[in-house]
Amino acid sequence: MRYVVVTGGVLSGLGKGVTASSMGVLLKSAGLRVTSIKIDPYLNVDAGTMSPFEHGEVFVLDDGGEVDLDLGNYERFLDVALTRDNNITTGKVYAAVVERERRGDYLGKTVQVIPHITNEIQEWIERVAHVPSDGDNGSPDVCVIELGGTVGDIESAPFVEALRQFQFRVGRENICFVHVSLVPVMGPVGEQKTKPTQHTVKELRGLGIIPDILVCRSAKPLQDETRAKLAAFCHVSEEAVVSAHDVSNIYRVPMMLEEQGVSGVLSGLFGFELPSERPLLDDWKAMADRVDNPAEEVHIATVGKYTGLSDSYLSVIKALQHSSYAVGRKLVIDWIESADLDDQTASADPEVHAAAWELLKGADGILVPGGFGIRGIEGKIKAAEYARKNDVPYLGVCLGLQVATIEFCRNVLDMEGANSTEFDEDTAHPAVVFMPEISKTHMGGTMRLGTKPTPFLVDDCKMRRLYGGADHVDERHRHRYEVNPELIEQIEEAGLKYVGKDETGQRCEIMELDGHPFFVGTQYHPEFKSRPGRPSPPFLGLLMAACGQEV
Repeated sequence: MRYVVVTGGVLSGLGKGVTASSMGVLLKSAGLRVTSIKIDPYLNVDAGTMSPFEHGEVFVLDDGGEVDLDLGNYERFLDVALTRDNNITTGKVYAAVVERERRGDYLGKTVQVIPHITNEIQEWIERVAHVPSDGDNGSPDVCVIELGGTVGDIESAPFVEALRQFQFRVGRENICFVHVSLVPVMGPVGEQKTKPTQHTVKELRGLGIIPDILVCRSAKPLQDETRAKLAAFCHVSEEAVVSAHDVSNIYRVPMMLEEQGVSGVLSGLFGFELPSERPLLDDWKAMADRVDNPAEEVHIATVGKYTGLSDSYLSVIKALQHSSYAVGRKLVIDWIESADLDDQTASADPEVHAAAWELLKGADGILVPGGFGIRGIEGKIKAAEYARKNDVPYLGVCLGLQVATIEFCRNVLDMEGANSTEFDEDTAHPAVVFMPEISKTHMGGTMRLGTKPTPFLVDDCKMRRLYGGADHVDERHRHRYEVNPELIEQIEEAGLKYVGKDETGQRCEIMELDGHPFFVGTQYHPEFKSRPGRPSPPFLGLLMAACGQEV
């Protein structure tokens, strides 16, 4: 087993996740089987209880693990399916060690960060690295590990120490340290400054880790003198100083690393042969070219409550992008804060209200993604109503299905005040209700989570055709509320059909409106399984309908 460890310096948000994913692509293109691990130094056990404003979206895995959004990058880039154990957090590590201590596993010893916490981290990495994530049997060849945060943070210190020890445990020839740093440009002369990188490498070396490859983030490509200076002061060879400058789209990053000889550096470090032909890289180049050369635009209005931080909807954005590549259009996402569409904003700030409605009415399709809490709900209901009445293609994901159901009950079935019990416990018409087996006392990991089967109940419908005629779909869930089973018959008689339900036949999973070009909802989150060359079927359907294509 070989390990590629990606660390970051100077500041966070430099693109360690994309760098780690791209390294994985290069190794995979060389014929190696790759898996990955993300280390998050926060004390939360997982990302499930974090606000999207705080940490971006919560990515959900097949086994129901609620994890960091970087695992979504790994799955999309490497086309793998990871598990909750591929995300290591301080909370998980300390919980495991404390549990062992309570059981008496340490035999009366004083339990300390070194060796007990650091040993737990190393054993976790080694155990998970050997679990295949590509669907084949046998151990992977390489595990790419990303250490979140910035080297020097107090939170990441135990992990840095564990990785320092780990290099001797597995053999220095089987581990490659990649350090991602910032090379800023200062002043009118536009000189690339190397001092921040020198300092972060000095700190990393002081902690006992010597980087093999430096990945330098900058707006423009590294100049030759900058590269030579970094090599001299950071104790790496010039060919191992890599420029990670801004590119036209994210799929060019593996190509950029490849052009600078990173595959050759990795093959030299790990001692594997590079094949003469690497079709995976040809596919990536073709995809990157296709992304840069779309024809006309397609506008999708995305109505949500976390629109101020696009990372809150990262997988939704990727699923829309993957589908836009398939239909050959340039995607334009018109972000609309859902509260801006409701009547309260109309009276409080009519200009903002008018601008939001202008965006909505100018869109080719409308998407209402998942979310929690009452804020902005009435605006989402208005968006669903507009799409239904005006034959505008609509996709509702999770909460988006629920608000479309609430709107239908209010305005078609004349159930005045129909609502979800999440937002109004005393509603006379509970269109959406709390799921009976879900805990009301604990927040973390207590939803309906992970991949569940959804059988189709009809022989032919838009969604079944989009899924290639399959008799069921396996998609990932993350929700606590569901359409009220007692109202289903009434709703379906009026034309809103639930064409897919769970294996019990009680839970509504897929919704379609009769006689509408494309008015669809899913209780599950199809965006989590979308891939660049294999777009999510519901999102593809939305884009096709938005482009005027028959679904």
